[in-house]
Amino acid sequence: MIHLTHISKQYGSQILFENASFQITAGTRSGLVGPNGAGKTTVFRLITGEEAVDSGEISCGKKTVIGYFSQDVGEMAGRSALAEVMAASARTMELGRQIAEMEAAMCEPMADEALAALLERYGDAQEEFEHRDGYHLESRAQAVLTGLGIGPEAHQRPVESFSGGWKMRIALAKILTLNPDVLLLDEPTNHLDVESIIWLESWLSEDFKGAVLMTSHDREFMNRLVTRIIEVGNQTVTTYGGNYDFYLREREIRREQLMASHRRQQEMLAKEEDFIARFAARASHAAQVQSRVKKLEKIERIKLPPEQKTIRFEFAKPPRSGDDVVLMRDLAKAWPTPEGGEQPVFSGISGLIRRGEKIAVTGVNGAGKSTFLKVLAGQAEPGSGTVTIGANVHGGYFSQHSMDILDPKRSVFETVCEALPMASVGVVRNLCAAFLFQGDDVEKRIEILSGGEKSRLVLATLLAKPLNFLILDEPTNHLDIVSREVLLDALQTFAGTVVLVSHDRHFLRSLVNRVFEIDHGRLLAYEGDYDYYLHKSGRESLPAAALRA
Repeated sequence: MIHLTHISKQYGSQILFENASFQITAGTRSGLVGPNGAGKTTVFRLITGEEAVDSGEISCGKKTVIGYFSQDVGEMAGRSALAEVMAASARTMELGRQIAEMEAAMCEPMADEALAALLERYGDAQEEFEHRDGYHLESRAQAVLTGLGIGPEAHQRPVESFSGGWKMRIALAKILTLNPDVLLLDEPTNHLDVESIIWLESWLSEDFKGAVLMTSHDREFMNRLVTRIIEVGNQTVTTYGGNYDFYLREREIRREQLMASHRRQQEMLAKEEDFIARFAARASHAAQVQSRVKKLEKIERIKLPPEQKTIRFEFAKPPRSGDDVVLMRDLAKAWPTPEGGEQPVFSGISGLIRRGEKIAVTGVNGAGKSTFLKVLAGQAEPGSGTVTIGANVHGGYFSQHSMDILDPKRSVFETVCEALPMASVGVVRNLCAAFLFQGDDVEKRIEILSGGEKSRLVLATLLAKPLNFLILDEPTNHLDIVSREVLLDALQTFAGTVVLVSHDRHFLRSLVNRVFEIDHGRLLAYEGDYDYYLHKSGRESLPAAALRA
């Protein structure tokens, strides 16, 4: 379908890839991976024609329909949510209008030649309309919107009344409803809750028949869907058969093989260069020396890719808290409405959080998870009931708003130093490196950091403080897979208590030993890990039809 052959692309002196080739064939499911700045978004833009290659060729079938979802959703206004989604399929809607006009024209008398020409155009339009599944456009748009968490009651709401996160869902629904031959997805799970992610998995694996090329920071989402990984990095593009976990194992095997080949080549080169150096001045060995010089000139030198350094930071052991960290009795919370009333969030919540527990708070979007964490952290007062903090409990709270308090004029290094005034320069640098701020990165100003970098910085300063109770609201948002693994490793070795909300199922599986589910305003406690919760709640065995409903 789409063939990228010997393509090269660079910006100034930065070479993204050189003489790279890969294909997207019908029905394939591919994950696009690589470090930040390696060129993943550029690959998408090259395929869509938004950018041109410096050299090489990109060929695509003439009738191939490409749908591209990016994080830049653009302006949305003047339509309902449903109309906005359907508007993305403008070609399909235009074909439907043309077909209706031609059907009306066929009822009128006309010359045989004109009728034959009309029938030919009608047949072409009908074929394309059916290829785009035009007869089911509206029902498909409704189903996709509902699956992404925007229910039928909100389909006619003005699109401008939705928040930024919900507009991202509408933008994703537009691309899915298009029903393209090739679907390009740049971080489709950002801003989605677990229920919507599960629905999207089901839709892509069972309902969508086209090819998929996607980036995702959600490791489990990637593992469940893709059967091939395309890695962009080290100025080339490398393809691996298998899902993300297979790619990690295979990449390590290939690296070890490359290092062994490099070592053997270096040994051979050293011997040849030693021979040349020893006998270069001897006339009797002149022919042999020249032969070996020519041989070395023709050898293609093996280059080792730069090694990704991972630095482990030994966090100070937090002070021991009492066995009972938080006691909740009949907690209730409601937020005021614009009309002057109150919107209940949850009520009657009672329970105990014990020392050393790592608890996931789950629930559908809007169930009150973030509000519950705010009440635990003392960031919001409960409407009624009590929260009793145990003896010697020192808490820290992270939310997306935590990044807003960073001083934009300070550097990463200065920010960490301010949070840890007694730490030495070496300790501060090691902490920065552990959270992937290495070398000159520590001198970056906050104002130029990405959302992921700001998250890492706040989490680094939080984890380095002598806290024994962490309350984390979506700490994995904005973090790529490598950054999530850094955070996961830090929390796994953290000796205190953790309560968190996250939609990253791999993260939750690897960390939590207890689950609180907020369901219709009530708290259900599951005394086991995340898989135990999925099993006991019946969520792990939900049929695809139920997920799509």
